[in-house]
Amino acid sequence: MSDSSVKLIDALADGQFHSGEELGALLGISRTAVWKQVQKLVELGLEVDKIKGRGYCVPGGIELFSGERIRSDLLPAAEPLLARLDILTTTDSTNSVVRQLAEEADASGCVVLAEQQTAGRGRRGRQWVSPFARNLYLSVAWGFEGGAAALEGLSLAVGVAVKRAVASLGISGAQLKWPNDILFNGKKVAGILLEMIGDPAGFCQVVVGIGINIDMPESKGADIDQSWTDLRRVSGQSVSRNQVVVALLNELLPMLASYQKKGFCHYREEWQGSDAFRGQPVELVMAKNSISGIANGVSETGAIGLLVEGEQRYFNGGEISLRGAQ
Repeated sequence: MSDSSVKLIDALADGQFHSGEELGALLGISRTAVWKQVQKLVELGLEVDKIKGRGYCVPGGIELFSGERIRSDLLPAAEPLLARLDILTTTDSTNSVVRQLAEEADASGCVVLAEQQTAGRGRRGRQWVSPFARNLYLSVAWGFEGGAAALEGLSLAVGVAVKRAVASLGISGAQLKWPNDILFNGKKVAGILLEMIGDPAGFCQVVVGIGINIDMPESKGADIDQSWTDLRRVSGQSVSRNQVVVALLNELLPMLASYQKKGFCHYREEWQGSDAFRGQPVELVMAKNSISGIANGVSETGAIGLLVEGEQRYFNGGEISLRGAQ
C-alpha cells in the first residue's frame, strides 16, 4: 500500500467529511488525484461517501490498530510477555509473517496484527475473508520444549482464551466447536489456526493464528461459505478493535507461557462447559472416512469423544459437523 493511501486512510478514519482541497494539500497531489486515491480505498473494501461541496468521508469512521494504545492497556500478567508487536497495513497472512520470524530465531511473544490480509487462511487451506480495518487478524509465536507432545490440546486451550477475552468485553454466551472455532448461536465468530515449526520431538515453536469477526460488512460476508456473525451483531453495539486485541493478549499470552506446565487438563472442564455440540448427533469427517456418533466431550489431551453405538471412542483428527445440518 502506498504512503498516500495510508495518509488518506488516517485522514478519513475520524468519519468526518474532508474536502478534496484539504486532502490534496495533505497528500501533496491534485484534487483529481485525490479521487483516484479514494478509489483505491474503495477497492480495499472501505465505504467512502462523496458529497459535492463537503468532500469525502468514511461513514461511521474506522478504528485503526494502535500499538501504543494496545501496549499501554495490557495487564501486568501479559505486558512483559509481549516481546514484539508489529502492525501491518496489509499482508498476505499474519501466520506467514510470524512463521518467517520463527524460522529465523526464537520468536516467543512476537505478535503480528494486520488491518487486512490478502491471502488469509483457515483450516484445510480455506480462505479467511479479511476486509480492511473491520475485524481482527492476529498471529503470535511461542516456543515449547518436548515437541508435538507438549502441544496436545493447545488449539482448544486457545479457544478458551478467546472465549474468556470476548466475555471480558461484556459479550457472553460464546460456544466452542472442536477443534478450533468459536460460535454464537451456531454461527462462527472466530477461528484458530496452529502451525508447528522445529523439532517434533524437541524444541519447537507454534504459530497461533486467530481471526475474529468484529464488524464484517454484509458484502464481504457473502464470500464466507458457512453461517457467520460478528461481535457487533452479537452485542448490538460497536466494539473497539483495539480493546479486542488487548483482551485477547491479556488471556492468550499468559496461557501460552504456562501451557507447558499446566497442559490441556487445566482447561478441559471449561472447554466442555462451552461445548457447542455436546450431546448432539455429529459427523466426524476424516481424511479417508467419516464416523457418526453423539458428541460426548473431549479427553485430557483434547481428543474429541464420540459415543459410537453406545461405546465411547476418542479421535485426534478430522472435523465435526451436526449430522444432517450441511
